[in-house]
Amino acid sequence: MNYHEMEMRAVYAATLSELVKENPNIMCLEADLSKASGTFSVIKKNHPKNFINVGVAEANMIGIGAGLAVEGKIPFCASFTPFASRRVYDQITISVAYANNNVKIVGTAPGITAGPNGGTHMCFQDLSIMRAMPNMHVYSPADAYELRATLKYMAKSTQPTYMQLIRPKMPKIFDENVTFAPGKAQILREGTDVTLISTGYMTKFTLQAVGELEAKGVSVDLIHCGSVKPIDEQAIIASAKKTGGVVTVETQNIIGGLGSAVCEVLSENHPTRIKRLGIPDQFGEVATEKYLFEKHKFGVPHIVAACVEMKEKTAKKHKCCS
Repeated sequence: MNYHEMEMRAVYAATLSELVKENPNIMCLEADLSKASGTFSVIKKNHPKNFINVGVAEANMIGIGAGLAVEGKIPFCASFTPFASRRVYDQITISVAYANNNVKIVGTAPGITAGPNGGTHMCFQDLSIMRAMPNMHVYSPADAYELRATLKYMAKSTQPTYMQLIRPKMPKIFDENVTFAPGKAQILREGTDVTLISTGYMTKFTLQAVGELEAKGVSVDLIHCGSVKPIDEQAIIASAKKTGGVVTVETQNIIGGLGSAVCEVLSENHPTRIKRLGIPDQFGEVATEKYLFEKHKFGVPHIVAACVEMKEKTAKKHKCCS
C-alpha cells in the first residue's frame, strides 16, 4: 500500500487497527477528537471493544489509560498536542511516568501545523516538557513509513512514550523497509561542511534545503532524529567532529526541545558551534505556515542561510587555527 499517499492521521488509524488485530490488548483512547485523529471511522467501526471515547476530559483519559496499563492493556491516548501534553502534565507525571506505566500518548498537530487554531492550540513546548519527564521516551516520525515503524515498536515495548503525530499527508522520505529504534537517528545525507539536524515535520524542509545548499557548494551531513529522547548521541558527536558546525531545526520553542538536546550532548562531549532554528520563545497565532516561517525565520531559505553562515564561520575558525 502507498501509505505516503494517505494523510498521516489515516496511517495512524490504519496501523493501529492492524496492531489491534495482532494484539487485542491494544486500546484506542480518545477525548472527543477521534475524527481529528482519524480513529473514529476505523477503530470505532472495526474494533468497538478496543475503542474508548472519554469525552472532553483529557486528564481522565490519562488516568483510564494508566488503569488499563496496570491490567495488562496497551493504551494509545490521543488528542491535540497541547491537550495531550501540557494540560495533563501532572496526570502523566504521577499516573504514567512515576508509576512507569505502559501508556502511549499521541499529540496530534504539533507546532505550526495547528495553524488555523491559533496560539492556544500551537504547543511549542511539548518536546521540551515531555523530554524532561523521567521514564518517558519522546518520538517524532517524519513520514508515513517511519510512523508505521514507530507505532509497531511502541506496541511491542513497555515504555511510557510520547509521540508527535503530524496530521496531513507528508512526502515520502523512507520506504516500507525503514526500521525504528529508540536512540537511533537516520542519516539522510552525508557531508563535510555543516551538520543539519531535524525531527518530525521539519525534516521534509531540511531535505529541500539540502538540495539548494548542494547547488551552492555546501556539503551537508543531514541527520533526522525520529527519537528525540533518547537521542542518538554517537551520531551527533561523530557528525560534529566531522563538520565543526551544527544547525538544528524544529517546529518547537528552541528552548528545551531538539536544539537543546543537541546542545546538551555536544557541550558535554565535543563543544561545537550551534545555531538553533525554530520558535524563538514566543506563543503561536492564527496564521499561514508561510507567514510563521518568515516571522520566526526557520523556513527553507532560513535553513539555507544558517548553513551557509555556519560553513563560513567554521571555515574561518579552521583557517585561524591552522
